[in-house]
Amino acid sequence: MGQLRARFRQGKIALALEQSRGAVIYALMNYDFLLLYPIPPKTLARYREAFATSGAKSDPTDADLLLELVRTPADRLRAWQPDDAPTRQVRLLSEYRRKTVGGRTRLTNQLGALLKTYFPQALEWAGDLRQPAAGDFLRAWPRLGAVQQAPRAQRQRFYDRHRRLSTEEREHLFGQIDQARPLTEDQALVEASALMAQGLAEQLSAVIRVITRLDAELAKLFAQHPDHDLLEGLPGAGEALAPRLATAFGSQRDRHASAEEIQKFSGIAPVTEKSGKSKWVHWRRACPKFVRQTFHEFAAASCQKSLWARAYYQQQRQRGADHHAAVRSLAYKWIRILYRCWKDRVPYDEQVYLKSLQRHRSPLWLAVKSLSMQEAHG
Repeated sequence: MGQLRARFRQGKIALALEQSRGAVIYALMNYDFLLLYPIPPKTLARYREAFATSGAKSDPTDADLLLELVRTPADRLRAWQPDDAPTRQVRLLSEYRRKTVGGRTRLTNQLGALLKTYFPQALEWAGDLRQPAAGDFLRAWPRLGAVQQAPRAQRQRFYDRHRRLSTEEREHLFGQIDQARPLTEDQALVEASALMAQGLAEQLSAVIRVITRLDAELAKLFAQHPDHDLLEGLPGAGEALAPRLATAFGSQRDRHASAEEIQKFSGIAPVTEKSGKSKWVHWRRACPKFVRQTFHEFAAASCQKSLWARAYYQQQRQRGADHHAAVRSLAYKWIRILYRCWKDRVPYDEQVYLKSLQRHRSPLWLAVKSLSMQEAHG
């Protein structure tokens, strides 16, 4: 890099590359004389096809094409501006947390399916498999015989530590344990499955501890983030989705000129293709999946806390949209609202938005009033 700076001593150096994150771009971010232009691989591939219909490809040719892409429509390309360090760190931790939660889901599904084959009672007695108590139960008593043979005092200590049971509830549960019959008498199946269940429980316990640490670090970092107060109170956002929304918008207020740009970039906006008399509307597959997931999951969660969001979702379902299509439509609407709040640094206010719907006589306002009356009458 020093040789490059020595060769071009004045001004900025434009650099095109086929990625927007990763080790290379993170390393190049440290040099203020570089203007980075991330080019989507699909864009380069289609540009290459215009000149090499045979499909021929080589790194030197691709480098020349990247140079042309940056030099020719330079007025239409914008250099990539990285988010500030706190936002990048929150984004990475949020992504790691989401992937780790996915790993927990896979393990709980695997463990649940295994228990159904030889010890289904544990699904009730151990409690939620996503909680540490279930792991403690299965490590101590991985088979029915083990929990039935355990001293009553040992069982009582476990449930006193993990679950609040009245005396009647405890006696009823212990009666169930004592009277239970095994699903199978095949000891080969029971012994092998019990060992595997303990192994999965140990993996789950480790994953749960990682999620707890990630949650604690995310909470600490997001509390110091400039957009914390802006996004923390959003309906349905909670501790997990508020940091993700902060990273979905980023720290660069001039990165997106309109809400429409975010809708398209995230993959929430539908893609319309027309050819002759044919018209095809579909969703965009080549998009940042984590950003799309963030808006989709927030929109779904907002239905529990926001009256107008719930009314809008029901409105879309009544028009024939399936669940995910209705949630994407709601996310599309939420992005417009959140973009204005983010751009102006004004926290979202549900009552202000409801009054705006009423003032503009929006059809959604009628749906909100109808839903409000239904919920008021039970």
